[in-house]
Amino acid sequence: MMNTLQNNAGTIRFSLIKTLWLYLMLLSLVFIDFSMITSTDIILNVSLLFLTVGIGHSVGLHRGIIHKSYKTSKVFRIISLYLFVLTGLGNPLNWLKQHYFRDYWQNRKDCPRYFQYKHSLSTDYIWNLHLTFIPKDITLYNIPKKDLNDKTLKWLGNTWIIHYAAFMVIIYVLLGLNSMLIATTFRTSIIILGHWYIGYASHKYGYARHEIKNADESGYNDIFLGLISFGEGFHNNHHSYPTSAKFSSKWYEVDFGWMLVWILQKLKIIWDVNTQEDNLKSSAIPHNHIVWKLPKL
Repeated sequence: MMNTLQNNAGTIRFSLIKTLWLYLMLLSLVFIDFSMITSTDIILNVSLLFLTVGIGHSVGLHRGIIHKSYKTSKVFRIISLYLFVLTGLGNPLNWLKQHYFRDYWQNRKDCPRYFQYKHSLSTDYIWNLHLTFIPKDITLYNIPKKDLNDKTLKWLGNTWIIHYAAFMVIIYVLLGLNSMLIATTFRTSIIILGHWYIGYASHKYGYARHEIKNADESGYNDIFLGLISFGEGFHNNHHSYPTSAKFSSKWYEVDFGWMLVWILQKLKIIWDVNTQEDNLKSSAIPHNHIVWKLPKL
């Protein structure tokens, strides 16, 4: 499938690799005997979720590398990128690029339909998990050349499947086939589908404290989705304070990603951490009261 976007911004193409990877993960679930799950499996998977999704994706790639909300060493940057690869979400360099593409268009009123959230959940499932955006001019998105030319990002971008497969082999040798599938394909299926759904829902429904002026998307907050996603479900907060490492704004918004940031800061692994204080986006206009948008029954 190929579709030219409005404003001649680029094209939308079917991604064979993304699609095959998704269904390889999902189809492998039929080989899992869930009655054989052990306490070791549970401990391992919870630990892997905190390491790969918490540190690898939310803290490392999203808050650190993309939004540069803190400073850290080259060693931790490499470790966090490797942990991101073990989520099974795919090529970290492509994720960085797509994030810049989405941010650019969602902060404009002429946002193409592909980057909007004015469609159904089923449509977004097809668009988000099977298609990819190819820009006509990548310089339009002001992606730092330091990131585009980063040797680790490029290397892991080309070899992420090899690292993931090697991890599968290690778990298989140590714990057997059933535990390996639970720790890899089952966990990755949850991560892929969870990330997609949280991204969709947090742009469609919830509550908002700010409106982003002249932007197509301002995002919404969801207490439950924020809780289970290391704070990624507090999307209105994030749109309003994009350079903040803290996504939560109130005591009832539990941001496990921020807790990890706080621990890493105390351990002096990261420093110069940005928070929401004095970092409100210039185009973020506070609402007079919390604005809710709920699904229509």
